[in-house]
Amino acid sequence: MSTLQSPAVSLDAAPLTIDQVVSIARRGVPVSLSPTARSKVAACRSIVEAATTDGLAHYGINTGFGSLARQRVGNAELRQLQTNLIRSHAAGVGAPLPTDVVRGTMLLLAASLSRGFSGVRPIVIESIIGMLNAGITPVVPSVGSVGASGDLAPLAHIGLAMLGEGSAEFRGSVLPSVDALATAGLKPLELEAKEGLAIINGTHLMASLGSLAIDDAMRVFDAAVTAAAMSIDACRGTDAFLDERIHAARNQPGQQLVAHRLRALLKGSQIIPSHAENDPRVQDPYSLRCTPQVLGAAWDAIGYVKQAVERELGAVTDNPLVFTGSLSGQDSIVSGGNFHGMPLAIPLDVLSIAISHVAGISERRTFWLLAGLDSESHLRPYLTPQPGLCSGLMIAQYTAAACCNEIVGLCMPASVANISTSAGIEDYNSFGPRAGMKAHRVIELARNVVAIELLSAAEGLEYQRPLKSGAGVEAAHARIRTKIARLTNDRPPAPDIAVIAEMVRDGVVSG
Repeated sequence: MSTLQSPAVSLDAAPLTIDQVVSIARRGVPVSLSPTARSKVAACRSIVEAATTDGLAHYGINTGFGSLARQRVGNAELRQLQTNLIRSHAAGVGAPLPTDVVRGTMLLLAASLSRGFSGVRPIVIESIIGMLNAGITPVVPSVGSVGASGDLAPLAHIGLAMLGEGSAEFRGSVLPSVDALATAGLKPLELEAKEGLAIINGTHLMASLGSLAIDDAMRVFDAAVTAAAMSIDACRGTDAFLDERIHAARNQPGQQLVAHRLRALLKGSQIIPSHAENDPRVQDPYSLRCTPQVLGAAWDAIGYVKQAVERELGAVTDNPLVFTGSLSGQDSIVSGGNFHGMPLAIPLDVLSIAISHVAGISERRTFWLLAGLDSESHLRPYLTPQPGLCSGLMIAQYTAAACCNEIVGLCMPASVANISTSAGIEDYNSFGPRAGMKAHRVIELARNVVAIELLSAAEGLEYQRPLKSGAGVEAAHARIRTKIARLTNDRPPAPDIAVIAEMVRDGVVSG
C-alpha cells in the first residue's frame, strides 16, 4: 500500500471528512489519537469501571446481549463475556470485503470510539490505529450484517483480528492475525468490560461503504458530464438546449450546474456553428437534449447521499452510550438505538438509483453514436473503419446494455424489506450494508458504461475533423488518445474499455 504525501489524521472527536476516509483507506495515510481525545476516552472509561461494582444491571457490561439481555453475568466473567461476544458474532460468509472497505471501517470504528461516549480504554483505539498504520487488514467476509444492531458480524471479524484470532492480510499475504501482529510488533488486545460490544455495535461498515462510494460516484459523474459533451459534438448536436434561460426556468440546481458544465466544456467549439444553418434536424434525441435534466437530478440525489454520509462521519453509533456529569449533570449509561443503519441505508439505496440514470443515459448516447441513424452526424454505423469488413464498436454497445440491465436489478432497495433477528427483540433492520455493497457494484458497472461512451465519442469526434470541439472536450480527447489509438481496423474493444474505465476511476479523464 503506497503512502502519498498527505498529512496524518489525528482523531480528536471532530467529524472526519470523506477525503480523510479515502486517504487512509486507499492510500495508507497514518492515523493518531489526539491527547485531548485520549483524556476524554479515559474519563469515560472510569464510569464503566465504576458501573461494574455498583450492583446494578447495565446492558452489555454485566448482562447478555440482544434477547439474552435479562441474563446477569458475574464480575469474574466480564472479560470472558466480551471475548465470547467477538467470537460468537464472527459469523460472516462470502468473499472477503475489499481491503479499502475494511480499512475505512476500522478507521470509522476508531473515530467513533475516540469521541468518548463508548466507555472503552484508550488502548482499544490505539490497537485499531496500530493495525491501520502497520497495514494489517482483517479478513472480513462480505455477508452477515443486517445493518441494525451495528454491523455485528463484519465488525466481529475485525475484533477477532484485534484479539490475535482469525486471519489478516499483511504485506501481500493472508496469514493468522496473531502472526501479522507479532511481525508488526503489536500485541493482541485483551478485552475488558463493555469493550467487545463497543467494537461491534456501530454503523462503521455502512459509513465506510458510503464514503468510498461517494468518492467513486463523483468521479464517474464528472466523467459522464465530459462524455456527454464529447458526444454532443461527435454527433454534431446543437447546444441550443443548453441556453441558460431554459435551466433557470426549471429552477433545479443540479440541472443548472450540469448545463453550465456542458457549456464550459463545449466553449469555443468549431463543430457546433458549422451546422447551424441548413441543418434539417429540429431537435436532438433526449439522450443529448435532456442530459442536464437527467444528470442534474442524479447530482442532486448524490448530494443528499453525501450529506447523510458526512453526518455519519461525526457520529457515535455504539450502545449503550456513556455520558459524564459535565454533559448530563450526573454520570450515566444510557441504552438507545444509534446503531441502527436506516439513516445510511435509505441514502445508499438512493445512490444506486441516481447512478443508474448516469449509466442509462450514457448507454443511450452510445447507442446514438453507433446506430448510424442520423446521416447529418457524418458518422458511419458502429464507427467502423470499413463497413461490412469491420464491425467497429458494435458490440461495445451490447456490453453497455448488459451493464445497464444488471444495474436495473441492483436498484431494488435493500432497505424496504424487513427480517427480524435476535428472537424478535431486534425486529426492524435496515440492511444498509447490502445497500452499500449494491451501490459499489452499480458504480463499477456505470464506470464501464461511461468508459464505453468515452471510447465511442472519442472515435466519433475524429469524423468531425478538421473541426475542433471546445477546449474542455479536446483536452479530454487528448488524454484518451495518449492511451487509446484511433480505430483503423477491428481490434478487441475490451482492453480499451478497461483502460478508459481506469482513467475514470482515477479521475483523469475530466481532471
